[in-house]
Amino acid sequence: MTRQHRHPMRVVTRRTGLSADLLRAWERRHEVVKPSRSEGGRRLYSDQDIERLRLLYRATLAGRNIGQVAELSMRALALLVQKDVEADAVAERPGHGPPASVFIPPRSVSDYLRDCILALERLDAATLDAMARRAAVALPFGALLDGLVVPLLERAGTGWREGSLHPVHEHLASVVLRRLLDRAIESAVSHHEASNVVVATPAGQIHEFGALLVAATAAVEGWKVTYLGGDLPAEDIAEAALRTRPWAVVLSVVFPAGDPMLADELRRLRTTLPKTVSLVVGGAASSAYKDVLEEIGAVRLGSLEEFRAQLRTIRETPRRIPRRNGRSRADPSSPGTRPRPSR
Repeated sequence: MTRQHRHPMRVVTRRTGLSADLLRAWERRHEVVKPSRSEGGRRLYSDQDIERLRLLYRATLAGRNIGQVAELSMRALALLVQKDVEADAVAERPGHGPPASVFIPPRSVSDYLRDCILALERLDAATLDAMARRAAVALPFGALLDGLVVPLLERAGTGWREGSLHPVHEHLASVVLRRLLDRAIESAVSHHEASNVVVATPAGQIHEFGALLVAATAAVEGWKVTYLGGDLPAEDIAEAALRTRPWAVVLSVVFPAGDPMLADELRRLRTTLPKTVSLVVGGAASSAYKDVLEEIGAVRLGSLEEFRAQLRTIRETPRRIPRRNGRSRADPSSPGTRPRPSR
């Protein structure tokens, strides 16, 4: 009997076009394939696994959610993809515009960004959505956020301020990218139920896209996310924190940069939050509140990469929870807490 080949993940990502992050998420949430394990615990995939992943990838490129096709048999997937190919061929005949689903995914994040900017400038919503969807499938999530989502939003904002783009361009970018981030949050699965984080923007901060970026980043990093949205008073954020017992409350501060009321909101929130809960603040306007953030002991971050590092630091730090007698003890749910060896 012929020995079946087994392939490591780096081979699978190269042959299928799927990013390793998305492949792991599909496995956890939908069990799209069940790879075997090497002696060292590494995933190993069969040729049939790779073919199934290729078909699933092609089906999602046509616009379907992975949840709609994850349970289909190989035969059903192949028939579905074949119908998509036939539909694309019909759409390419004279009188039809080229469908978004026939574009070949570019290899680099800069290629995706270039094509998304061109689609945005033309107000071509279908192509912009298709290219963003392909980027989400093909790129690691960190590269997707840092190399596509953030630069595309910045391009829409600067273009509007310079007069080369209009508010409608910024609205289109926000709508498409919000769908992209919502899908990323939905496909992520928390590794530890206890690792909860609350994300919001404080009172007066109505621009919530930065908070949504933070929420998506935390979700893909394996955190359970309680996303509250924008423009919330300190009391409401604190109430959510008291009910969900997060490890951290993360705020996005974008505009305005000189709101005198925000300093009081931040002080009140820090006073109301349990001492065991970290307060993390980022965003374009966060530097304007540097003094008050230092005063209340909040962590100020300047980038998503710094936020990822801060999440790892928080998770690795043992938590202390108060006893009724005023003393504290280690939280047994903390991954950073190590049990004492038995004597």
